[in-house]
Amino acid sequence: MPKVKIPRKSTSVDMTAMCDVAFLLLSFFILTTKFKPSEALKVTTPSSVATKIAPDKDVVLITLDRDGKVFLSVSDQNKTQKEKILDEINTSKNLGLTPAEKQNFVKFPSSYIGVPFSQLKSYLGHTPDELKNVTLAGIPVKDSSNNELVDWVHAAVTAFEGTRFNLLVKGDDAAKYPSFQGIIRAFKKNDQMKFSMVTNPVAVPTGTELYKINMAAPQNKGAAAE
Repeated sequence: MPKVKIPRKSTSVDMTAMCDVAFLLLSFFILTTKFKPSEALKVTTPSSVATKIAPDKDVVLITLDRDGKVFLSVSDQNKTQKEKILDEINTSKNLGLTPAEKQNFVKFPSSYIGVPFSQLKSYLGHTPDELKNVTLAGIPVKDSSNNELVDWVHAAVTAFEGTRFNLLVKGDDAAKYPSFQGIIRAFKKNDQMKFSMVTNPVAVPTGTELYKINMAAPQNKGAAAE
């Protein structure tokens, strides 16, 4: 009986359609992805094992760089509070800020204050691109008789009156204590005794008491994650 020869079929697959789909998906993701903007202030925060994520809304952030310079910023979502803060400072210090100068702080993302009151009007006259080449002196805090952060914190408390806001401190690991002490004084003078530190999260060291608690947590029924 003669053998039946089965015709061989080509094993090649036309990938043209698949490449087209992959290219379209790649183009879509590139066009819709929002890249994280570069930080205006580079700060190397100390490490900690804290797992709580810092909020990004209703935030008043005090930043302390490695040179001891202090800066203040408000979360971009709180434009109304930003306006109120500047209005309060403009009125109390009689700075004569124009609406355009105020808007330079309100409308630009990640804008911050990092100059004494005497330089504030000139500072707010710059565009974000111009500020990249400007060296800022920071908000004066070291002199207890001229701690300008006291006024900024007071303005922030007033702007957020009736609502809860998050007071954060982001300090460089190499910053010296005198500037940090000035920040604490500004908080105390405004009865702000509770604030959070922004740190660099790291894994819990193996063998520590916290490590043992975390390892045992899944076995504890009803345990709540903080």
